[in-house]
Amino acid sequence: MDSEDEFLALSGIQHFAFCKRQWALIHIEQTWQENLLTVQGDLMHDRAHDESLRERRGDTLIIRGLAVRSASLGLMGKCDIVEFHQDEKGHSLYREDGLWRDVPVEYKRGRSKASDADRMQLCAQAMCLEEMFGSDIPVGYLFYGETRSREMVELGASLRDRVQEAAAEMHRLYARRHTPNVKRHPACRSCSLVDLCLPGKIGQASAVAYIAARLGEESL
Repeated sequence: MDSEDEFLALSGIQHFAFCKRQWALIHIEQTWQENLLTVQGDLMHDRAHDESLRERRGDTLIIRGLAVRSASLGLMGKCDIVEFHQDEKGHSLYREDGLWRDVPVEYKRGRSKASDADRMQLCAQAMCLEEMFGSDIPVGYLFYGETRSREMVELGASLRDRVQEAAAEMHRLYARRHTPNVKRHPACRSCSLVDLCLPGKIGQASAVAYIAARLGEESL
């Protein structure tokens, strides 16, 4: 993929892995609604994305809000934090001496989950970095604000395959401007879009059509 106009948001990988309908409502229908969890997450990411906070700790350079992209995945976005560790087997880095190894660190508000949605987003970031720097990133980290702890994530072939498959399906759905239907599940309770989505009540209609119908009723 050559044109950045065709690229999708890298952050959408997490939405897509969590719920394909949620991803489509946000990224295709441009529907969004805040709740306490999203506000807390935004505050956490604001600091992680503060590009003025560039740190050097010994042989480690910490970069925040690094813009990344992958032509093969057709995704672009920003990494919360990328740690560049000096390593003789690493790659060169603009305006820095020596060789470096890149390690992405993604910040999340809550705690570690059984779902791989967060891990897939982290893996997508790593795949973007690898394409940009010609590097090899075997592991990355998820930092969870609720537990104040890091989870090491092995970025193996299975996880990478799932990221590639998800990115390809995201592009197919986006090209068709298609919002999938899904069944209600327990995780819906924590979704900021639950009142707009209502998958058990909307049926085949999109959230946009549902809202338009309600507005029409209220104007009578």
